[in-house]
Amino acid sequence: MNCEIYMRKHLNSKFQDYECKMPKTKKQETKPETRVKEGYNQPELNIGLVGHVDHGKTSLVQSLTGRWTDTHSEELKKGITIRLGYADASFYKCTICGKYGTSQKCKCGKEAKFLRKVSFVDAPGHETLMATMLSGAAIMDGAILLIAANETCPQPQTREHVMAMEIIGIKNIVIAQNKIDLTSDEEALENYKQIKEFIKGTIAENAPIIPIAAQHSVNVDLLIEALEEYIKTPKRDEKTDPLMFIVRSFDINKPGSNFKDLNGGILGGALKKGVLNVNDDVEIKPGIKTEKEGKISWKSIYTKIISIKSGGEEVKTIKPGGSLGILTLLDPSIIKSDQLTGNVLGLRDKLPPIWHALTLKPYLLKRVVGTKEELNVDPIKKLEPLMLNINSSLTVGIVDDLRKNLVHVNLKLPVCAYKEDRITISRRFGDRWRLIGYAEIQGE
Repeated sequence: MNCEIYMRKHLNSKFQDYECKMPKTKKQETKPETRVKEGYNQPELNIGLVGHVDHGKTSLVQSLTGRWTDTHSEELKKGITIRLGYADASFYKCTICGKYGTSQKCKCGKEAKFLRKVSFVDAPGHETLMATMLSGAAIMDGAILLIAANETCPQPQTREHVMAMEIIGIKNIVIAQNKIDLTSDEEALENYKQIKEFIKGTIAENAPIIPIAAQHSVNVDLLIEALEEYIKTPKRDEKTDPLMFIVRSFDINKPGSNFKDLNGGILGGALKKGVLNVNDDVEIKPGIKTEKEGKISWKSIYTKIISIKSGGEEVKTIKPGGSLGILTLLDPSIIKSDQLTGNVLGLRDKLPPIWHALTLKPYLLKRVVGTKEELNVDPIKKLEPLMLNINSSLTVGIVDDLRKNLVHVNLKLPVCAYKEDRITISRRFGDRWRLIGYAEIQGE
């Protein structure tokens, strides 16, 4: 027996009425469609997947790209996303039936027109991994907010992720109401009403809500149509000095490899502006920690770009948009296990300054988000530690001075950032860091 859900949209007529048909059968593993390889197209933007834990973010990425992004051993064991995951997909539209998809050949049998390639960033939803989500948000141009139809909305991290997007400034949002195959028509409609009430007055208030069943790829075509309509490719600045946010760094050499076959370390992330080329001499800041005669300092790392990969293809030049990987000449021992995550990369002597301390102008929320109970956000206190996310970097600042509307913090780890960059602030409540606001840099 089919489950038919008809919902009326409050947005433009393109999404006024839509239908989802999902057979109520035992879940089956679906194989991704065979994709016809086209000429190289660089991913144009990064779309993040955010939301509460176990609401289907990684399953949706697999449905869209054919790739399961949880590959770390702990992720496979615990069944949750721990590190940022990446995968790319090409979007197509059939010129005959008008349906959207990820294959050059439409299900109606006709050839589909290529629209664009995008990168997906799968962010953790677990409350203990909020810092990782905030780091990933720094490279997102838009987001899909996953909300499970079989749970009450909002869940704690649904609230926290929406607030994080509001603070960081991610305005282009599409909501995917997932797991509709696990609910009745009435339950799905009630959940839809809860979503509408929750997003009222938030940055996601005007976002379209698309009901899907990610594990069965149901309504994924409508979701892609919404992404094409609501998350446009932003204008990029390619003429300025390049700036890459590093969100992953790792060693690809297998144990026991012959030294003649060793590769340098890999840097993963997104280019926010400018252009990078193979053979460019680049600088990485803040770099590595050094200690001499009891004094600790941080030194920039200099290396050369050996190759660049984007959208699964090796390229000679990379422009802003989508995720990328860079092969360097760096010793894998200083780059493995995400040791350089939070650093930035650019041309020599063209990067922002390094900050060891910051004078901040904070803007605090009235209530703590991400908790089931309501907690007030008290003023910042002297000597308290604050977790600070600045672009893709994460550090802890100890408050050593309070002035009128200003807070001075000494950073445990330095950051490389422009004065205009916005900082998110989290405070420790029990054994968890909770988002309490944001800040603007006033100076050191």
